[in-house]
Amino acid sequence: MKKFIIGVTIGVALLTGVFARGAGQSAPGTTELYMFVSQPEYADAIRSLIAEYKKVAPNVTINYETTQDSYPAMLKTKLNSGDVPDIFTSTAGAEIDSYREYSMNLQGQPVASAMIDAVADGFKSMSDNTGPYGFAIKGNFFGILYNRDIFEKAGIAEFPRTLDELEAACQKISALGVKPFTSGFGEWWVFKHTAMNFFGTAGNDPVALVKKFEKGEAKISDYPRLYNDLFRYIDLVKKYGDDKPLETTLDREIAAFANGQAAMTNGQGAWIEEDSLKINPRLRIGFAGYPVSSNPADCKVVTGADQAMRVSNKSKHQKELLDFVNWWYTSDYGKSWFANVAKVVPPIKTGVIPNLEVPKQGAALVEKDGSHPLTIIYSTDAFWTAFGEALQAYVGGTAGKDQTCALIERQWKTIDG
Repeated sequence: MKKFIIGVTIGVALLTGVFARGAGQSAPGTTELYMFVSQPEYADAIRSLIAEYKKVAPNVTINYETTQDSYPAMLKTKLNSGDVPDIFTSTAGAEIDSYREYSMNLQGQPVASAMIDAVADGFKSMSDNTGPYGFAIKGNFFGILYNRDIFEKAGIAEFPRTLDELEAACQKISALGVKPFTSGFGEWWVFKHTAMNFFGTAGNDPVALVKKFEKGEAKISDYPRLYNDLFRYIDLVKKYGDDKPLETTLDREIAAFANGQAAMTNGQGAWIEEDSLKINPRLRIGFAGYPVSSNPADCKVVTGADQAMRVSNKSKHQKELLDFVNWWYTSDYGKSWFANVAKVVPPIKTGVIPNLEVPKQGAALVEKDGSHPLTIIYSTDAFWTAFGEALQAYVGGTAGKDQTCALIERQWKTIDG
């Protein structure tokens, strides 16, 4: 989720920027495919994947463009103009139906058979359960990364599992002259990653709860886990976090954590481990679920695949496109790519956990305690963007708690209803 744009063409030449494309611009006998995806943190890994595929299919050139900033808006502009990328990205769950008219149903394809069933289910239509209408670049673990050395210096033997324990830990860490948290509050998506831990335990059926909010049949104040516990957690991160929380973007959050300026991250997961270790190879990383209540049993990590790679049903080169996608998931290189190159949690049945702390600890925690559902996929990114912006206003002090809740409730009805 780094803030930059990368454009790559693997073919006769290596180009950067946004690519002009068209049948007249392809060399004789070659096919050009265009990937426009989010998640630029995996740019190097995807470049390696494309280069390897060039050895398998030398007549296929894959133009690759990635960005995190304003990706949904940029994608919609392309789709509305008829410039549909051969592979593009959306979130899973609710957004599967949002882009269904542009997406190939991958049922029956090797890529679908290779996917872990729980991952593939997140890419099925929420209206009629058909699909999957996408595939995953990774599985994931979401939780709090913490600095084991700082916790040991503060005399904290185990990661806190309740909000009271979390506040007590923050006080002990502050006494060392270290910030307990780095917040990431400059990023709207950090708030959705934070909130899903609370939505996952707010009711017995998270999907039904979301539907109630969309229909205007529920208020945040009806659910103490949201109205009390979520806001208490946000207040704790603000109180014990960065001096200027709304200026703490992803890169700054990673730097503060890696350099030992803060003991805990917020709104992050497995994807920041490698970047943190590049800054500080000696960093001893711990990983845990969010304390969301007074019940220790509620402290669990979240796992699943929240991002879908969509395969265009408008592509003029569907055979070549499917050949590439199926090779990605079924070839020896492709199967090893997830753990060995991308260093991510594999979304495939034959995958292995990469040799990184967050995936290893996350898998052990899921085995021991279970996990919370990936509730962020039940609403669209358009809603979560508005949700994040509303909470940024709350953190900045320009909106009170009740005003923020009312705004979120209106946005849910307007955007997802």
